[in-house]
Amino acid sequence: MRRMLCPAENLYVAQRSRAVLSCVLDGPVEPAVLAAAFEAVTAEHPTLLTRIVPDGDGHALAPLPAAERPRLRLRTGGAEAYLEEFNTPLPVGGPLTRAVLVSHPGTERHTLVLSIDHVITDGHSAIALLNAVWDRYRELVEGTAVRRAPVTELPGPISALLPAADPEETEKYLRQRVEQIGRHPVALVPFDTDARGEEAPGEAHRIEVRRLLLDAGATARLRERARAEGVSVHALISAVMLLVARRRLEGTGTRVLGCVSPVDLRSRLSPPVPAGRMVAAVTMHLQTLPVAEDTDILELAREAGAGIRDLLDRGDHVREMRIMPSAPQHPALHLGTVIVTNMGVVSGPRLPKGTRLTDVRLVPAREHYFPQAGRSPIMACVTSFDGRLAIEFPHHTACFSRPFMRELRDEVGASLLALAE
Repeated sequence: MRRMLCPAENLYVAQRSRAVLSCVLDGPVEPAVLAAAFEAVTAEHPTLLTRIVPDGDGHALAPLPAAERPRLRLRTGGAEAYLEEFNTPLPVGGPLTRAVLVSHPGTERHTLVLSIDHVITDGHSAIALLNAVWDRYRELVEGTAVRRAPVTELPGPISALLPAADPEETEKYLRQRVEQIGRHPVALVPFDTDARGEEAPGEAHRIEVRRLLLDAGATARLRERARAEGVSVHALISAVMLLVARRRLEGTGTRVLGCVSPVDLRSRLSPPVPAGRMVAAVTMHLQTLPVAEDTDILELAREAGAGIRDLLDRGDHVREMRIMPSAPQHPALHLGTVIVTNMGVVSGPRLPKGTRLTDVRLVPAREHYFPQAGRSPIMACVTSFDGRLAIEFPHHTACFSRPFMRELRDEVGASLLALAE
């Protein structure tokens, strides 16, 4: 059981990025049963029983030793424990997933934190894995679990499912994209901290997350406004992020900004790729847009939305996937002022009677941040669980400070609420 990583997957090895899912529960949770559920689901995904190893000029997935297979870990704590897990990496050569159940002392509150290497996952498969673990837990608690046939074959990379293409056409598309982006280099938001290594005396820098959460009413009104204006919620949020970023750049007038949007490939391949298949099935699209401090937000949203629609109509999302391996030679291909992901409306876990789900989160993280660069994109990860829209703003405190990110989050929130009203 060994598989070479495709060039696009090899990019994720270098980035060391991962999806971190968490859910907060009130009520009884049986750790031994949850551990059994996690091991059972893991055994049905052969990818989760592998590790990344060097192979020639790239890497491959190879079997994990039995003693190193991922198993549920238990610990006590609260919000700080979540951040500690969020900052715990998945090193190359080790397990590609980690599950930790954090029990809050003196209460029946628990938080499950599930980290998955981006080499083998995207948002859809990460959420599907979390839900599968809780489905199995519920079945074990209720006595309805059934034996499933073991799966031994590793799923192939998503790039192998793309329609055939002429290499010369792909090279031509790459040249066009490099030339296009080169004509309009995007501005990046400067960091507001220095690279001393500590934000305060005795306090080490780390990844943190600022969160914006709308209630169900505001979320519904925002969707209604988007429909009335003929744009998507994703386009509205992208426009808000671009304007908020523009206000944090020096100078007046119009600047060229870039918005990077991950594009889901699962539903756009034939046949579609199931959400439960553990592969990274996204490509990245950068569009450049002129933005001034007084740019009309709805016009900007229409332009951003039209850019995504045109990409899909032309079939360029497939071409973008084919040129992804060229990113190290042409980093500007995916360098945006903002990165706005959007999972759309997704379903959270279903639990056994007596245990209540109070929150679900999906936050991307990576291991390498570069404060010495002086500026970088700002990321906004958008999900909607249980009818509530959430935007997660992960950042490293050596780059963007806590006050900077709190102010940015609050400004985004005020803009979205104004649109909703």
